[in-house]
Amino acid sequence: MSKTTKKKHVTKEVMDDFVLPEEKEQIVMVTAGRGNNLHEVQDPSGNRFLVSMPTKFRKNVWIKRGDFIIVNPIEEGDRVKAEIVSILYKDQIKYIKDEGKW
Repeated sequence: MSKTTKKKHVTKEVMDDFVLPEEKEQIVMVTAGRGNNLHEVQDPSGNRFLVSMPTKFRKNVWIKRGDFIIVNPIEEGDRVKAEIVSILYKDQIKYIKDEGKW
């Protein structure tokens, strides 16, 4: 798969898929970018921790402070506590709220 085709599919997945957080996943807000595909986030209870961006999103999708994302916790990290599963946009946030998951 060429880079252009991959970027097209990843962008379509992020923009068009309406996902609901599963049992272990949680919705968090991005508070800062830390470099090396790490982002500092804050969960609903106010805890701050680092999350990593998976390879498929790197250089294809951009996130900024204030964006909401769905993360999946990982056990093996002391500094990095989770990995990004999905990036949420306005329509996706509205869908999750309508489903009562937020």
